Amino acid sequence: MNVKQYLDSTYLKTAAQAGISEEENLVVVKNAISEAILEGFKLIMIRPEYVSLAKEMILKANSALLVGTVIDFPEGKSSLETKIKEANEAIENGADDLDFVCNYEAFKNGDASIIKQEVLIGTQIGLANNKTVKWIIEVAALNEKEIIQLCALIKNVVISNFKEEDYDSIFVKSSTGFFNTTNDAPNGATIPTIIMMLENASPLPVKAAGGVRSYKDAIEMIRLGVKRIGTSAAKAIANGENTTNQY
Repeated sequence: MNVKQYLDSTYLKTAAQAGISEEENLVVVKNAISEAILEGFKLIMIRPEYVSLAKEMILKANSALLVGTVIDFPEGKSSLETKIKEANEAIENGADDLDFVCNYEAFKNGDASIIKQEVLIGTQIGLANNKTVKWIIEVAALNEKEIIQLCALIKNVVISNFKEEDYDSIFVKSSTGFFNTTNDAPNGATIPTIIMMLENASPLPVKAAGGVRSYKDAIEMIRLGVKRIGTSAAKAIANGENTTNQY
């Protein structure tokens, strides 16, 4: 099994979050892109402002590496208009994958219509531009019932509005990796959570993000049925090492 082709190597921290300068953060981003190219990972997942840089580096290296970016990250509570604007800018800059953060707070508050609309419009924009679209549901913010219901809602919007041949390009994704939990509770993918997602999002593929910290974890997720894994420790995982990275 080529685990590298399941790995979305990820660096999504701002300079402030990393506790470094903008110049230092840019170096980290460039190093992450270079590593992803050299290691042959599936994709590099970076913030929107670095997409053009990544495409330039990939083109120069004659690499098949894909570029993904996040939309309305990390809280997902912006308007649909903001999500559309960010998605269109990412497409213009050359992003291959668009990872939208669902407005999970609106969902928790009972407003499913907001989710239905953003999934419909966001997916339409992505597919019209031949992009892969992923919907981040932020499992750490949801209880089991909400995880099941939100996966089913996304699936039903897709089945009702898109063709079967599109399904492989529309993912449900577990986490941003940036949600603050209490009592050291997991803030990303766990085995029970991923099983729930697989059961309730099918036939849509699932991306496990956050919490995959070893080669063993990655293989277990793949065997369960996930198609992509988001991690900031892709090289360590691919080399069979354990990591303490939170995402």
